[in-house]
Order: sequence, then C-alpha cells, then structure tokens
Amino acid sequence: MVAVIGDIHGCYNTLVELVKKIREKYHAIQLYCVGDLVDRGNFSYEVIEFIITENIRFTPGNHDYMFYHFIKEPQSQLGRAWLYNGSEPTISSYENRLEKLTEHLDAIISAPLFINLNDCFISHAGISQFYRSRIPQYLFDDHDALDTILKKDVGNEHGILWTRDKLINIGKLQVVGHTRQEEINFSKSGNALYIDTSVYTGNKLSAAIIDNGEVVESFSVPTFIKDID
Repeated sequence: MVAVIGDIHGCYNTLVELVKKIREKYHAIQLYCVGDLVDRGNFSYEVIEFIITENIRFTPGNHDYMFYHFIKEPQSQLGRAWLYNGSEPTISSYENRLEKLTEHLDAIISAPLFINLNDCFISHAGISQFYRSRIPQYLFDDHDALDTILKKDVGNEHGILWTRDKLINIGKLQVVGHTRQEEINFSKSGNALYIDTSVYTGNKLSAAIIDNGEVVESFSVPTFIKDID
C-alpha cells in the first residue's frame, strides 16, 4: 500500500497539511509524488526541502526538469523554456538560499523517470499511446530497457514528462499528474489515475492511497491562499 501525491507546484503549506492528514490515518505508509514540485506557487525551495527531509520519493515533472536544465544548461531547449513557465516564484524562493541549490538540483536529476511498484506504476505524465508500437509489452517490467527508451524522449511532447495523449494500458495502474483535473479522475481505457487537481490555480492538492492496483481512499486539501497569493 502506498500514498501518491499530485503536482505540488510550490504550494508548501498545502503539502504539509495533506501529508499530515495522510499520516494521521496511515502512520507508516510510504509517500510518493508524481513531480512538478516547483514553479507557479511561492515556496518551491520549501517543497523540495520538505520532500527530501520527509523521505517522499518522487518522479520529476517537466517543471522540475526545466528548472534543472536552466541552471545547468541555460541554452538548452528545456532550460530556455523554463523562463516562460512560471519560473519567477521559484527564483524568488531560492533568494539567499543558494547553498542548497546544488543539493536540490541533484535530487531532481537523480530521481527516476518512473517508479514501478507492485501496487502501481508512478510517473509524471504517463506512458502514452505514442509508444504502443515502440515498447513491447514485456519491456514494461524491464526497468533498465524501459528507462533507456523513455530517457531519449524527455523533451518530446509525447514523452513521460510532457504527454497529454491518451495513455496506453500497460497491464498495471498508471498514477500520473501533469494533466489538470478538478477531481482525481480514473481513465478506464488506459487504466490510469490522474491526480493533479490544480493546486496552483486555487483548487486543491490531492493524493490517492493505492493497494495492489486499487484506489483504497483519496485525500484532498484546498489550496492555502498564501501558497499562491
């Protein structure tokens, strides 16, 4: 059994409250997140620090990768794109905290593009139908081979950080963020659970409790205004 949190986007106070609610009922449960820790909201630094301190495992989102590449390779396609995708609050949150920047960037680039558990398959945007003829079914259980294929497409609009295509049914529940929903939403055709409930627009931050491919329970916390105001 695991808990998977949706896109956080710098909404630190909302995240802390959501984690508190989950742990009040599921004391020792392992927490995961589908990425997009940074940008849009006011507290990207605090979010990453909390994620690291609380041992919340995560897959990086496209915003996390843009942040990393802007600092490390500012002229790269991903680096240049960051300036037009809600970067200003992230820059502000690291003011006078530059000593932590390397540690946080290392956490982002070291995080796996996907986490394949017995309970579910976690990634930021999911494995889309673009890969239907490109990835044989047996490779979904071959971590290294699948990782090699997906890493080649980290900047691709159909890739695991960016896709808004319909997702392929990989034979296991995919838990993803990236595509905003008003509520947690299950797609039967792709066997996919969408858990990004648009916290940075003032809606809420959500998490799903997953056990052996089934949603046991969900939690949500309305956006704290100070996270986005």
